[in-house]
Amino acid sequence: MAALRWLTPRKRSATARSVLAGEAAAEAALAAPVAKKPARTALPAFPVVGDPHAAAFFDLDNTVMQGAAIFHFGRGLYKRKFFRSRDLARFAWQQAYFRIAGSEDPEHMQDVRESALSIVKGHRVEELMSIGEEIYDEYMAGKIWPGTRALAQAHLDAGQRVWLVTAAPVETATIIARRLGLTGALGTVAEHVDGIYTGRLVGEPLHGPAKAEAVRALAAAEGLELSRCAAYSDSSNDIPMLSLVGHPYAINPDTRLRKHAREMGWRLRDYRTGRKAAKIGIPAAAGVGAVAGGAAAAVALQRRRR
Repeated sequence: MAALRWLTPRKRSATARSVLAGEAAAEAALAAPVAKKPARTALPAFPVVGDPHAAAFFDLDNTVMQGAAIFHFGRGLYKRKFFRSRDLARFAWQQAYFRIAGSEDPEHMQDVRESALSIVKGHRVEELMSIGEEIYDEYMAGKIWPGTRALAQAHLDAGQRVWLVTAAPVETATIIARRLGLTGALGTVAEHVDGIYTGRLVGEPLHGPAKAEAVRALAAAEGLELSRCAAYSDSSNDIPMLSLVGHPYAINPDTRLRKHAREMGWRLRDYRTGRKAAKIGIPAAAGVGAVAGGAAAAVALQRRRR
């Protein structure tokens, strides 16, 4: 039955720990170096060029990147002998489930987070950041969806700020955001004292309602108007975040998000292979062009898969 829980999502509301996690993620994102604003160029009506109160928020896993960042990070740590072979086998199974199901199993994700915290406990933040840069080049750079990357670039070209919002560790998310030329990242904040990880989180993972709280907190700090902002995600878990903004997009959506997006009139894009897209049934509103546009990229990405 556990394997079917992703089919029956539960309604969740923001808790005190969600609010704490969201505020911690926003604080960490604002403390990180900010990318230079790109030059503004003429674009269609959306994104609106030169709107200082607009920004875009992108989920990471299966939206910007194929698979889950934390699993790719785990592969890199295994290569560096941070943990044992049986742990890698468990991570591989969880990653395979995530890729096939298209959504997270709560028990799998909790297991991965606890394992990750125990692995990094006692290590220095600067050490993991340095390793994270290497892991991005080894396992993540080739997993970026070109179609979603183009959407983010459209906001950047319009002079808007673009943030990743993810349950991945904020350090990993910040590396990815910087490599993609984005403004910054909101991610799960692991506690550290004097630059050393304690093995505990600040609040809870930045997931579900906590993401919405993080976006809300960042918007307040940055003077953004959420009705003029956009958000992108593949997961029904992110409906709270998507519902906050005036321009929500479902990207490579899971079944529940696809259904919800159609009911709400949200825009959809799917950059997976044609066969996968047909299996889940892309709405006509997504446009044949979205599938065709991602087909060439999908072929190239397929060749790089292990």
